[in-house]
Amino acid sequence: MSRALTFHIGAIIVLAVLQFILPVYHSGNLARIMVLAVYAMGYNVMFGYTGLLSLGHAMFFAVGMYGAGLSIRLFDMAAAPAFGIGIIASILFSLGVGLLALRTIGVAFMIVTLMFSQAIYLLILYFNPLTRGDEGFVIPQAVRQVAGFDLSDPTTRYFAALLLFAIALLGMVWLVRSRTGRVLVAIRENEERARMLGYDSWAHKLFAVVLSGTMAGAAGAAYGLLFGSVGASFAEVPFSILPLLYVLLGGPGTVIGPFVGTLFMFYLRDISSSFTDAHLLVAGIVLVLLTMYARRGIMGVVRERWAKWLP
Repeated sequence: MSRALTFHIGAIIVLAVLQFILPVYHSGNLARIMVLAVYAMGYNVMFGYTGLLSLGHAMFFAVGMYGAGLSIRLFDMAAAPAFGIGIIASILFSLGVGLLALRTIGVAFMIVTLMFSQAIYLLILYFNPLTRGDEGFVIPQAVRQVAGFDLSDPTTRYFAALLLFAIALLGMVWLVRSRTGRVLVAIRENEERARMLGYDSWAHKLFAVVLSGTMAGAAGAAYGLLFGSVGASFAEVPFSILPLLYVLLGGPGTVIGPFVGTLFMFYLRDISSSFTDAHLLVAGIVLVLLTMYARRGIMGVVRERWAKWLP
């Protein structure tokens, strides 16, 4: 077993043990962080590994969340099939976005993703009778059951979040070590040279968009089912910026980086908010300092200086 795989399996084991050690407040936070980390890992596929900068990633999260939530609200589906509907909706939607957005490059790609995201947000508001608009809706506790397990129970919720996180994390370890992952990195570094070597860069970028959108959608569906709330705020522009911040802080192009960035930013805001109302200013200052002195992010610096084997 390689050092990289051992390290990431070890991280999953540590997270499992922490459930039995941490107070309820922090274990609840960590469950939320793991789900958001999957969202950030999906973003990392596009940005960190393929070099595609999206400003509208919240649309994928929202499609997964509303796909699952509306299946329950409108059709009385159980939690497991609703989660599957959320993932299928994310796959189809990200495929459509990829086919259209990849007709552009650079800044135009960023603008197109932002426009798609705003369109999803406005659709949520427009269909207020179904989506409840800004108010959102709650998924009843009675429905949040899978195979007899109550997803609203703190311990069950934690391990459900850990399961999703573990699948995403180990899947990313496999991807970045595979031929496809190496091609994505080659496209990020020099797309023209990758094409000259015979690789279909457009098809690989489409794969990256679909995989990224599917991971974000799975995180959105899981968030709605685990925490019981669905709302338009998860489709707004600020929510699209969060995974970018998480990835930049943790380390673009590193597998564990999005989790580290999510953990760091979550507790930075949580701790600073207990001292000042300007906690976002504190987070902004720390982000600027990290950008100036650790441009590769936390895990990027760790990999560069001490652990070059980290994927």
